[in-house]
Amino acid sequence: MKLLRIALPVPLYREFDYTSPDATADDAGRLVRVRLGPRRLLGVVVSNPAHSDVVPESLVAIDGFADELPRVPDDVLALARFAADYYQFPLGMTLQHAVPPRGRRESAHAARPPVAYRMTARGLAALDTLPARAPLQRALAAEFSTHGVRSREALLSALPTCGPLLRRWLANGWLSANAAEETPGHDGHSALPALSGAQQIAVEAIVAASDRFQPFLLRGITGSGKTEVYLASAAERIAAGGQVLMLVPEINLTPQLADRIRRALPGIRIAMLHSHLGDAQRLDAWRQAANGSAQLVLGTRLAAFAPLPRLALIVVDEENDLSYKQQDGLRYSARDLAVYRARLRNVPIVLGSATPSMETLWQARRGRYRLLTLDERAGGGKPPAIRLIPQRGQDSSGGLTPPLVEEIAKRLDRKEQSLLFINRRGYSPSLLCVECAWAANCVRCSARLVVHLVQRCLRCHHCGHEEPLPRTCPACGNQDLLPLGYGTQRLEGALREAFPDARIARIDADSTRRRGSWPELLKAILAGELDIMIGTQMLVKGHDFPLLTLVGILGADNALYSADFRATERLYAQLTQVAGRAGRARLPGEVLVQTDFPNHPLYRALVTNDDHAHIEALFAERRQLGLPPYSRLALLRAESRERADAEGFLAAANEQGLRLAGLGSSLRVFAPVPARMARRAGVERAHILVQSAVAGPLQDFLSRWRAWIVDNAPRNVRWSIDVDPQDIE
Repeated sequence: MKLLRIALPVPLYREFDYTSPDATADDAGRLVRVRLGPRRLLGVVVSNPAHSDVVPESLVAIDGFADELPRVPDDVLALARFAADYYQFPLGMTLQHAVPPRGRRESAHAARPPVAYRMTARGLAALDTLPARAPLQRALAAEFSTHGVRSREALLSALPTCGPLLRRWLANGWLSANAAEETPGHDGHSALPALSGAQQIAVEAIVAASDRFQPFLLRGITGSGKTEVYLASAAERIAAGGQVLMLVPEINLTPQLADRIRRALPGIRIAMLHSHLGDAQRLDAWRQAANGSAQLVLGTRLAAFAPLPRLALIVVDEENDLSYKQQDGLRYSARDLAVYRARLRNVPIVLGSATPSMETLWQARRGRYRLLTLDERAGGGKPPAIRLIPQRGQDSSGGLTPPLVEEIAKRLDRKEQSLLFINRRGYSPSLLCVECAWAANCVRCSARLVVHLVQRCLRCHHCGHEEPLPRTCPACGNQDLLPLGYGTQRLEGALREAFPDARIARIDADSTRRRGSWPELLKAILAGELDIMIGTQMLVKGHDFPLLTLVGILGADNALYSADFRATERLYAQLTQVAGRAGRARLPGEVLVQTDFPNHPLYRALVTNDDHAHIEALFAERRQLGLPPYSRLALLRAESRERADAEGFLAAANEQGLRLAGLGSSLRVFAPVPARMARRAGVERAHILVQSAVAGPLQDFLSRWRAWIVDNAPRNVRWSIDVDPQDIE
């Protein structure tokens, strides 16, 4: 009897034994269809055991192998095993990150082959007949004008709503399909700009490490040309026959970066992997990565598990970004798994950032990561001048101080662009009654409701609860309700009042909900069709706007009040990133930061462009308190409809944790406390923090603690273990 040990996508910390007459000694990684009770599941073979603990009469046969889907390669299987062990998560559910998306639905249909399009002579002649008010058609035409041949995947990434238009243009004979064969693969020739001395040194160091595991920290100021270093290094590895994995923190960055890669490395075959692609598109990209036809895989954190038989280099851009940490399910860090995968495959990995995380800086200080530095802007450009605008005593309107208004006016006169950054959506973060101090609170969360004046509603940004904007105070009937603070909507109103003739766009999660709206706005910015942009974090990550010369930063002081020990580290990184958008082309840039604390060391470091003292202060603080990178942390989170249920479970878990840690241990198991947001969406939330000086004892403790929790957690409590938590809420 031939046995298969199979990991299934169920929340159990075990694998399952099945039989198959077709089993071989080389089945690990193959996808199989099986029955588990009444359910039909797609699992992954993890081994071919000689014996089973299950009595032979109880063993059942698999339904069959799903060989039409790419198998999980050995290195990805090893990566998943490591992730399951380290993050205390079931292996079967961990491996779902390594299974192509169509496979999760058990579809046996083969994916469509990659399709690319080129405009025909008839289509080119018809461009003059496009209506003036047809932005999607004009944007699609611009894609072909810029690139000639465009893959369906690339078009849908750049213009997610263009599918019906593609079909119409094909039917009209404006497009010819399957033009992909006309585009040769990359042969080592590139259209990269000439590299500076520091860039060339970095590339040579990375290429020289091509035959071994070597982590690099590429620390470069904003605009210093980190992307050029990535691409020059990638070109060398691809020319030698290898594949490159490039991770970015945000989905919105993939289309612009893909276009930049294609311009720099003509003919390169790129596969993109992110959650906004449909299942068929993702399966296409997965196949291209697995069969080696994709020379470069560009994606968000889920791409860390992509199959790459000729992997030769890994790049993690903006390695400090919080988006690399999954916040539910398998709570993994894609950055950390990328480092582990590079070690498995014995290849170099480049972690790039203008403001590296404290953990990555610590690894560089210890000599585990090699530091490469770019301290000048590419092309001889100068970093923007940064000025602090004290808010106290200023006669501000809608959050705008007079100096900021004056500088915006200057940019309008010079036909340059301005960007105002405030990481807060809505009109106002709270609504207060001036008579009785009633405040608009969410009925389901421990949070204030945000005023959305355009929609005339109050909305919770945590659970989505929404209710009409009251005309009078619900408590006392007073009509004088005061919106406190300001968000993107209120700022937009103030700007339209101050500059009625300016072309203004608000860019946040509310204004870009319509599919395809963000790519359209991005194209308008690049084309100079907007004068002033108001945006949140989504607007400032990794984008280059040639006409942008002024950045105004509002509301940054809020982070200084945070109880999160990483708050100042993240604020500095965020402000540096935002400031770096100004003056990236030939035009000089300026940054104005409105603050009540102009003498704060963080702001002084930002103005002087010297973060040495700031970083040393952070290291000293972390060392004194025993916080990362000088320790490892884990959280046991618990959620329940009833507070007593969550508290009771955590009390018992805390008692067991103290028993397992033992007296005199280097581990500290802290008492249960409510989460920073104690109630979210009607669910009560609390947690236990565990701290350890080293990783090994923590992992051993968590494994034993988790086994006890699995056996003792009540059904009405939802729990999770978060190893290396990035947000202790």
